Amino acid sequence: MTVLHSADFFPSGHSPVAIEPRAPQGAFPEHHHDDFHEIVIVEQGAGIHVFNGQSQPLCSGCVCFVRNHDRHMYEQTDNLTLTNVLYRGPESFRFLTGLQHLLPAEHDGVYPSHWRIGNKVLAQARQLIDGLVASPSPAGIDGQAEQEMRFMQLLVLLHQGRSAAQSDDQDGRLRALLDWLADHYSEEVDWENLADSFSLSLRTLHRQLKQQTGSTPQRYLNRLRLLEARHLLRHSEMRVTDIAFHCGFGDSNHFSTLFKREFGCSPRTLRQND
Repeated sequence: MTVLHSADFFPSGHSPVAIEPRAPQGAFPEHHHDDFHEIVIVEQGAGIHVFNGQSQPLCSGCVCFVRNHDRHMYEQTDNLTLTNVLYRGPESFRFLTGLQHLLPAEHDGVYPSHWRIGNKVLAQARQLIDGLVASPSPAGIDGQAEQEMRFMQLLVLLHQGRSAAQSDDQDGRLRALLDWLADHYSEEVDWENLADSFSLSLRTLHRQLKQQTGSTPQRYLNRLRLLEARHLLRHSEMRVTDIAFHCGFGDSNHFSTLFKREFGCSPRTLRQND
């Protein structure tokens, strides 16, 4: 597995934070970091983030928190534009303490690595990141203090933005709908009723979800189902037909057709080759 080293990304030994834009981010093999962590902010496009073996669809407004020991990779990217905010361990910060309270925390083996933020918070995050890029060299005490202050502002903004993304405006309702789909992808979905339950018109749901994810609502739902099916094919002994029904497909032949279109091989071929 590829290991990324801090010496290749941080401009000097004095800097606790570095910015790595990816415009666009292509497919990238599985890797982890030797001694630094990463906040991935998705600005536009779409793709699949495979995080510790679990696949997550990415779209604008997704924020991913990657610890140094986490394994991750990118697949099936489509104009995926990222900004990676890299940061070292707490001992590298001279002025900041308690950063862990603004970051996701693992509880009972569950690590909430992926957050969503709204468009307004995303634009504010871009401004703070531009400030980090333009800030003075951290070699001096003033430069490091300014860099750490801006980094703290970014963490506070993302932490607050996670809650704001669930607000009762149209943007917040759409992101709440995306979260609902992530939890209920295997259920039968009536798009008109679903739009109504989130106080969205069906036309708005289709337009905004296509703009946000790059896919039509049904294709996005199918991708969620297929990602879970691929995981079960690799990590369970369930029969292919049972996996199809478990993931929300009413017809195993239709499931196989969609699976091959998405991943380039049939479900049975994937299982045989893994």
